[in-house]
Amino acid sequence: MNAPGFVLNLMAWGAIFILAIQIYRKQDVKPIIWKMTIVIFVGLFSFSINLPYMEQQIKLAILPLGVWILNGIYSRKEGGISWDKYRKYAWLGFFANFIFLAVSLISPLIHSVIFPANEISTYLSDVNKGKIIQTHPSAGSKILDIDSLLDQLDSFKEESVYSEKWYYEAFESAGELSKAEERFPYQLSGTEAKWGSGIDPLIFVEQDGKGILISTGQKQVYFRAEKSLLKKGE
Repeated sequence: MNAPGFVLNLMAWGAIFILAIQIYRKQDVKPIIWKMTIVIFVGLFSFSINLPYMEQQIKLAILPLGVWILNGIYSRKEGGISWDKYRKYAWLGFFANFIFLAVSLISPLIHSVIFPANEISTYLSDVNKGKIIQTHPSAGSKILDIDSLLDQLDSFKEESVYSEKWYYEAFESAGELSKAEERFPYQLSGTEAKWGSGIDPLIFVEQDGKGILISTGQKQVYFRAEKSLLKKGE
């Protein structure tokens, strides 16, 4: 669960609820509450464009499709009186798109402060059930040295990811792709990322046991330790 995103979304819905209550109290002719709720949800429906922002896509509402649909339905009822009762809620629904846009802009910033992407503890918080899986024929018969991992957990250093360089190095040393050795032939499983981060990383261990490549789906980060995290299997 992405805790910062969850809390901010709750706050956004709380703000929408408060605005709806304020509109309701000021109306002389009260709308039916369950219809009012549906109108707000339908008002959210919009034509939007996706924009890239901090390794994710955010939606910018352009056209109030929900408002137009509701106008078409309610403006024909009771000589337009129904539309007068629900119009502000329909626009509140459309306005809610911008509240959620603000959440989308703020959430990654808060997330990056609470769960720094350059600290390995974000991805490896609980390692007690960690184990090594061989994912490539070039992998040796190694197991996880849990003591080494725990001892070095605070001293891992982030380094740059050279995925293209690593690929060509492996290919050139082997002569052909089928004989190339995998740089990260082991996968580390059974570990847990920091609670509330919402991160479900894939963690690969380098051939020498000192490097860890972490893939989150949005990005890759690479950390190095001084000593190997692997030892010979029994």
